[in-house]
Amino acid sequence: MLKITNLEVKVEDKQILNGIDLEVKPGEVVAIMGLNGSGKSTLAYSLAGHPKYEVMGKIEMDGENITEMSPNERAEKGLFLANQHPVAIYGLTVNSFLWQIYKKRNKEKSSILDFRKWLETQAQALDFNPELLKRGLNDGFSGGEKKKLEILQLLVFNPKYVILDEIDSGLDVDALTKIAKTMAAVAKQRQIGVLIITHYNRILKFLKADKVVVIEGGKVAKIGGPELAVEIENNGYKEEVK
Repeated sequence: MLKITNLEVKVEDKQILNGIDLEVKPGEVVAIMGLNGSGKSTLAYSLAGHPKYEVMGKIEMDGENITEMSPNERAEKGLFLANQHPVAIYGLTVNSFLWQIYKKRNKEKSSILDFRKWLETQAQALDFNPELLKRGLNDGFSGGEKKKLEILQLLVFNPKYVILDEIDSGLDVDALTKIAKTMAAVAKQRQIGVLIITHYNRILKFLKADKVVVIEGGKVAKIGGPELAVEIENNGYKEEVK
């Protein structure tokens, strides 16, 4: 279980989060919603261990306190953050990058040829052009291609818990559907706990949330089932978050 207890976060002496309590169980999908500036992305990056955030409280993963761990240490424990704006790394091919991740994260290793065949199959299932695997990481990729590559990286990494920070932003309907359905299947098959941050219910139509949490002013304002996201979409936050 990914367990967050009384999480308070400051950035440059400005208080952003004010005592968040939250749990994400293996195989569970928890959606985080809220207005801009409510603290959603701060929560994501604090969980991942971004050094600019001053954190108080406790973050535990499967009973182990990871609050003071570096981002690398958290990743090695099985925590994965799918970035909203992935960066490009020129000269490092996608194939090479993902092969290095695979070697580090898998005890039983396939040959590089078998791995690349498997990778191409996964890419095609996401409608991600396999030719892009030969290019530099995110080098000249469209927004949708970058988001699909984040999911492809996730499949190779095989995390215990994943944070999707507005993975749906800027996606067309086809890309959104592919990503959401892939993530839903993987979460169920591999029992990965998913924390998805989103403004919209549209992705939750395919990646169905077990729990919807609304953050307001750095605090949990309301918790409900998937119907809460529908109500917010129809009526806005003022009507539904009371």
